[in-house]
Amino acid sequence: MFTTKLTWSDLVYLSNGALVTIELTVAAMAIGTALGIIFGFIRAGMPKISMPLAWFLDIPRCVPLPIQFVLFNSFKTVIGIKWSAFTVACFVLGLYTASYCTEVVRGGILAVPGNLRRASRSLGLSWWQDVFYIVIPLAVRVGFSGWLNLTLSVMKDTSLVFWIGIIELLRASQQLNIRLNEPFVIFFLAGIFYYVISWVVSNIGSRFENKWVIND
Repeated sequence: MFTTKLTWSDLVYLSNGALVTIELTVAAMAIGTALGIIFGFIRAGMPKISMPLAWFLDIPRCVPLPIQFVLFNSFKTVIGIKWSAFTVACFVLGLYTASYCTEVVRGGILAVPGNLRRASRSLGLSWWQDVFYIVIPLAVRVGFSGWLNLTLSVMKDTSLVFWIGIIELLRASQQLNIRLNEPFVIFFLAGIFYYVISWVVSNIGSRFENKWVIND
Protein backbone atom coordinates (compact mmCIF):
# COMPACT_ATOMS: atom_id res chain seq x y z
CA MET A 1 0.00 0.00 0.00
CA PHE A 2 1.30 3.43 -0.98
CA THR A 3 2.12 5.76 1.91
CA THR A 4 3.98 9.03 2.13
CA LYS A 5 5.27 11.31 4.84
CA LEU A 6 4.42 14.41 2.83
CA THR A 7 2.18 16.83 4.67
CA TRP A 8 0.06 19.76 3.55
CA SER A 9 2.76 22.17 4.74
CA ASP A 10 5.26 20.34 2.50
CA LEU A 11 2.98 20.89 -0.51
CA VAL A 12 2.66 24.56 0.42
CA TYR A 13 6.48 24.72 0.60
CA LEU A 14 6.71 23.27 -2.91
CA SER A 15 4.04 25.70 -4.11
CA ASN A 16 6.02 28.63 -2.72
CA GLY A 17 9.08 27.36 -4.58
CA ALA A 18 7.01 27.19 -7.77
CA LEU A 19 5.85 30.76 -7.18
CA VAL A 20 9.47 31.93 -6.91
CA THR A 21 10.20 30.10 -10.19
CA ILE A 22 7.33 31.94 -11.88
CA GLU A 23 8.39 35.30 -10.44
CA LEU A 24 11.98 34.83 -11.65
CA THR A 25 10.79 33.77 -15.10
CA VAL A 26 8.45 36.75 -15.47
CA ALA A 27 11.11 39.21 -14.28
CA ALA A 28 13.81 37.71 -16.51
CA MET A 29 11.56 37.70 -19.58
CA ALA A 30 10.41 41.28 -18.93
CA ILE A 31 13.98 42.57 -18.61
CA GLY A 32 15.34 40.36 -21.39
CA THR A 33 12.57 41.13 -23.86
CA ALA A 34 12.79 44.90 -23.32
CA LEU A 35 16.57 44.88 -23.78
CA GLY A 36 16.33 42.31 -26.58
CA ILE A 37 14.01 44.52 -28.63
CA ILE A 38 16.34 47.50 -28.29
CA PHE A 39 19.50 45.50 -28.96
CA GLY A 40 17.82 43.51 -31.75
CA PHE A 41 16.92 46.66 -33.69
CA ILE A 42 20.45 48.00 -33.21
CA ARG A 43 22.02 44.73 -34.38
CA ALA A 44 19.70 44.47 -37.40
CA GLY A 45 20.05 48.13 -38.44
CA MET A 46 23.76 48.63 -37.75
CA PRO A 47 25.45 45.21 -37.90
CA LYS A 48 29.03 46.49 -38.26
CA ILE A 49 28.83 49.40 -35.85
CA SER A 50 27.14 47.25 -33.21
CA MET A 51 29.80 44.52 -33.19
CA PRO A 52 31.00 45.54 -29.68
CA LEU A 53 27.44 44.99 -28.49
CA ALA A 54 27.44 41.54 -30.10
CA TRP A 55 30.70 40.67 -28.32
CA PHE A 56 29.24 41.84 -24.99
CA LEU A 57 26.11 39.72 -25.50
CA ASP A 58 28.29 36.69 -26.19
CA ILE A 59 29.38 36.73 -22.53
CA PRO A 60 26.01 35.73 -20.98
CA ARG A 61 25.56 33.09 -23.68
CA CYS A 62 29.00 31.52 -23.29
CA VAL A 63 29.60 31.66 -19.52
CA PRO A 64 27.59 29.07 -17.52
CA LEU A 65 24.82 30.61 -15.45
CA PRO A 66 26.06 29.31 -12.07
CA ILE A 67 29.35 31.15 -12.63
CA GLN A 68 27.47 34.33 -13.57
CA PHE A 69 25.30 34.11 -10.46
CA VAL A 70 28.23 33.58 -8.10
CA LEU A 71 30.50 36.19 -9.71
CA PHE A 72 27.91 38.95 -9.81
CA ASN A 73 26.66 38.16 -6.32
CA SER A 74 30.23 38.54 -5.09
CA PHE A 75 30.97 41.58 -7.27
CA LYS A 76 27.96 43.55 -6.00
CA THR A 77 29.39 43.24 -2.48
CA VAL A 78 32.77 44.55 -3.64
CA ILE A 79 31.29 47.64 -5.32
CA GLY A 80 28.80 48.20 -2.52
CA ILE A 81 25.49 47.51 -4.26
CA LYS A 82 22.93 46.43 -1.67
CA TRP A 83 20.92 44.09 -3.86
CA SER A 84 19.15 41.03 -2.55
CA ALA A 85 19.94 37.62 -3.98
CA PHE A 86 16.57 37.69 -5.77
CA THR A 87 17.43 41.00 -7.46
CA VAL A 88 20.81 39.63 -8.52
CA ALA A 89 19.11 36.55 -9.97
CA CYS A 90 16.64 38.71 -11.92
CA PHE A 91 19.47 40.89 -13.25
CA VAL A 92 21.66 37.97 -14.35
CA LEU A 93 18.75 36.04 -15.86
CA GLY A 94 17.57 39.24 -17.55
CA LEU A 95 20.92 39.78 -19.28
CA TYR A 96 21.06 36.08 -20.17
CA THR A 97 17.58 36.29 -21.69
CA ALA A 98 18.45 39.53 -23.51
CA SER A 99 21.45 37.89 -25.18
CA TYR A 100 19.18 35.30 -26.78
CA CYS A 101 16.17 37.55 -27.29
CA THR A 102 18.37 39.96 -29.24
CA GLU A 103 19.01 37.27 -31.83
CA VAL A 104 15.31 36.35 -31.93
CA VAL A 105 14.39 39.98 -32.62
CA ARG A 106 17.23 40.47 -35.09
CA GLY A 107 16.23 37.33 -36.99
CA GLY A 108 12.60 38.43 -37.10
CA ILE A 109 13.50 41.86 -38.45
CA LEU A 110 15.87 40.48 -41.09
CA ALA A 111 13.16 38.01 -42.17
CA VAL A 112 11.01 40.91 -43.38
CA PRO A 113 11.59 41.11 -47.17
CA GLY A 114 13.52 44.20 -48.22
CA ASN A 115 11.25 44.65 -51.24
CA LEU A 116 8.26 44.94 -48.93
CA ARG A 117 9.93 47.67 -46.94
CA ARG A 118 10.95 49.56 -50.05
CA ALA A 119 7.40 49.30 -51.34
CA SER A 120 6.02 50.75 -48.11
CA ARG A 121 8.41 53.68 -48.32
CA SER A 122 7.51 54.27 -51.96
CA LEU A 123 3.85 54.53 -50.90
CA GLY A 124 4.73 57.44 -48.64
CA LEU A 125 5.20 55.75 -45.27
CA SER A 126 7.80 57.32 -43.01
CA TRP A 127 10.57 55.26 -41.42
CA TRP A 128 8.64 55.04 -38.14
CA GLN A 129 5.42 54.07 -39.92
CA ASP A 130 7.33 51.41 -41.83
CA VAL A 131 8.70 50.03 -38.55
CA PHE A 132 5.39 50.04 -36.66
CA TYR A 133 3.04 48.92 -39.43
CA ILE A 134 5.25 46.64 -41.52
CA VAL A 135 8.37 45.45 -39.70
CA ILE A 136 7.11 44.86 -36.16
CA PRO A 137 3.91 42.89 -37.05
CA LEU A 138 5.82 40.57 -39.40
CA ALA A 139 8.87 40.25 -37.14
CA VAL A 140 6.67 39.34 -34.16
CA ARG A 141 5.06 36.51 -36.09
CA VAL A 142 8.43 35.18 -37.23
CA GLY A 143 10.12 35.44 -33.84
CA PHE A 144 7.24 34.55 -31.52
CA SER A 145 7.86 30.79 -31.46
CA GLY A 146 11.54 31.39 -30.69
CA TRP A 147 10.60 33.79 -27.90
CA LEU A 148 8.15 31.24 -26.50
CA ASN A 149 10.80 28.51 -26.48
CA LEU A 150 13.18 30.93 -24.79
CA THR A 151 10.59 31.54 -22.06
CA LEU A 152 10.30 27.82 -21.35
CA SER A 153 14.09 27.48 -21.34
CA VAL A 154 14.54 30.39 -18.91
CA MET A 155 11.87 28.90 -16.65
CA LYS A 156 13.94 25.74 -16.32
CA ASP A 157 17.19 27.72 -15.94
CA THR A 158 15.78 29.39 -12.83
CA SER A 159 16.64 26.14 -11.03
CA LEU A 160 20.27 27.32 -10.99
CA VAL A 161 19.61 30.26 -8.66
CA PHE A 162 20.19 27.97 -5.67
CA TRP A 163 23.88 28.82 -6.16
CA ILE A 164 23.18 32.17 -4.49
CA GLY A 165 20.81 30.82 -1.84
CA ILE A 166 17.39 31.27 -3.45
CA ILE A 167 14.88 28.52 -2.79
CA GLU A 168 12.85 27.91 -5.95
CA LEU A 169 10.95 24.82 -7.01
CA LEU A 170 13.84 22.43 -7.61
CA ARG A 171 15.75 23.53 -4.50
CA ALA A 172 12.60 23.18 -2.40
CA SER A 173 12.19 19.65 -3.79
CA GLN A 174 15.78 18.77 -2.91
CA GLN A 175 15.38 20.05 0.65
CA LEU A 176 12.18 18.05 1.13
CA ASN A 177 13.84 14.95 -0.24
CA ILE A 178 16.77 15.32 2.18
CA ARG A 179 14.33 15.49 5.07
CA LEU A 180 11.80 12.86 3.96
CA ASN A 181 13.88 10.64 1.64
CA GLU A 182 11.02 10.13 -0.83
CA PRO A 183 12.59 11.09 -4.17
CA PHE A 184 9.93 9.49 -6.38
CA VAL A 185 6.98 11.29 -4.79
CA ILE A 186 8.70 14.64 -4.28
CA PHE A 187 10.31 14.97 -7.70
CA PHE A 188 7.19 13.61 -9.37
CA LEU A 189 5.25 16.48 -7.81
CA ALA A 190 7.98 18.93 -8.82
CA GLY A 191 7.76 17.61 -12.37
CA ILE A 192 3.99 18.18 -12.34
CA PHE A 193 4.54 21.78 -11.22
CA TYR A 194 7.04 22.36 -14.04
CA TYR A 195 4.71 20.69 -16.54
CA VAL A 196 1.71 22.79 -15.52
CA ILE A 197 3.69 26.03 -15.76
CA SER A 198 5.07 25.04 -19.17
CA TRP A 199 1.63 23.92 -20.35
CA VAL A 200 0.07 27.26 -19.42
CA VAL A 201 2.80 29.21 -21.24
CA SER A 202 2.59 26.97 -24.32
CA ASN A 203 -1.21 27.13 -24.36
CA ILE A 204 -1.22 30.93 -24.20
CA GLY A 205 1.32 31.02 -27.04
CA SER A 206 -0.77 28.63 -29.15
CA ARG A 207 -3.83 30.84 -28.69
CA PHE A 208 -1.94 33.85 -30.02
CA GLU A 209 -0.64 31.89 -33.01
CA ASN A 210 -4.12 30.52 -33.79
CA LYS A 211 -5.56 34.05 -33.74
CA TRP A 212 -2.93 35.15 -36.24
CA VAL A 213 -3.82 32.23 -38.52
CA ILE A 214 -7.54 33.10 -38.33
CA ASN A 215 -6.85 36.77 -39.05
CA ASP A 216 -4.81 35.80 -42.09
